Amino acid sequence: QVQLVESGGGLVQPGGPLRLSCVVSGSDVIILTVGWYRQAPGKQRELVATITSGGSTSYGDSVKGRFTISRDNAKNTVYLQMNSLKPEDTAVYYCNADLRKQATTAIHNVWGQGTQVTVSS
Repeated sequence: QVQLVESGGGLVQPGGPLRLSCVVSGSDVIILTVGWYRQAPGKQRELVATITSGGSTSYGDSVKGRFTISRDNAKNTVYLQMNSLKPEDTAVYYCNADLRKQATTAIHNVWGQGTQVTVSS
């Protein structure tokens, strides 16, 4: 069974950095596009960043220049490096991935359980 497990969340002061990790577990899995999303209390879930299997990236306007998404295919892991954090970055951060089993064509979209990021002094 394929799972996404996020880690790295926590409490950080404004202006500080934090790095989130999303590990894809499961055998014979091909990881296609992966995205980080976030949801603050009372708000809709929003896209933070995406990275394709080829390494192309895109970012939400509110995080451009501060956040960097990257992937380590050997470790089945996608990272979100967050710098210059602001209180408005406080949210639950979710990892989302399009996955395909080797020797199959069906693409499955999977969500992680989320990790809390709180930016506060």
